[in-house]
Amino acid sequence: MACFLASVFFLVLQSYAAPPELLQAAVTLHTLDLEAGTSANVSGDLPPPGTSKRAPHSIIIGVRKGGTRALLEMLDIHPEVAVAATEVHFFDWDENYAKGFEWYRDLMPYSYPRQITVEKTPGYFTSPLAPERIRAMNSSIKLLLILRDPAERVVSDYTQVYFNRLESHKPVQAIENLLVRNGALNTRYKAIHRSLYDVHMRNWLRHFPLEQIHIVDGDTLIHDPLPELQKVERFLNLPPRIVSSNFYFNQTKGFYCIRSDGRERCLHESKGRPHPAVNSTVLQKLRSYLREHNHSFYRLVKRTFDWQ
Repeated sequence: MACFLASVFFLVLQSYAAPPELLQAAVTLHTLDLEAGTSANVSGDLPPPGTSKRAPHSIIIGVRKGGTRALLEMLDIHPEVAVAATEVHFFDWDENYAKGFEWYRDLMPYSYPRQITVEKTPGYFTSPLAPERIRAMNSSIKLLLILRDPAERVVSDYTQVYFNRLESHKPVQAIENLLVRNGALNTRYKAIHRSLYDVHMRNWLRHFPLEQIHIVDGDTLIHDPLPELQKVERFLNLPPRIVSSNFYFNQTKGFYCIRSDGRERCLHESKGRPHPAVNSTVLQKLRSYLREHNHSFYRLVKRTFDWQ
């Protein structure tokens, strides 16, 4: 009790420096935490004044290993963008979806009225349920889809799983053993299915017009990020705030890193891992299989990409 009274006395002494409503909220939070027998950082539990949690205005829907994390962190440079810190996976599992849109909103970051909130979950693009459920939440939401060469995406997908299994001390297989079965391409391999962009895009276009889906070229974003981000700014109706000085090329890592608010940061060390060398015959089988799907995708989105 003495500890509680001392804490309140300290808060009262700060009343001339803090608005009354914030002071009352701090006292209430501190009281609740003491009653629960926990210790809380009161200032950390309070939202910034004038902010609120809202459902996202835009979602980066995928694709896995296409550059979703890079896109999200680069958008975070913009002062009028608030990004979700973690992937939500809201629409992929019934138990999460059943909790309702309010639960989804509560997972979003605090944002100011002029800010737009952005969430990214790369599994949305290949989810059969996500398009319909996202449309039910907000039929006018703006969707960002970042793609890269689908064959390279397959190899990158394998690389991520390979290193994850190594770190978990699980057995690993050579990529050729997964790509080929009985002399033929193993089209049931999940990594290949994720790269059938036309198949997944058709599902999204059943629920959203093409004008609501902006496609980011993930290969270009890696080598020259600014033009792609300027296109995203225009799509989201944001004022142009991202500039060339926000990026610098890291010779050690081999890709662009971010410079913002006086800080420099690169993507997590798990990004940009070297890909394994793939048998050229096997890689050619993969590219041949994907070629028709790529052309089908080009027709759907009325745009072509420099994919082999």
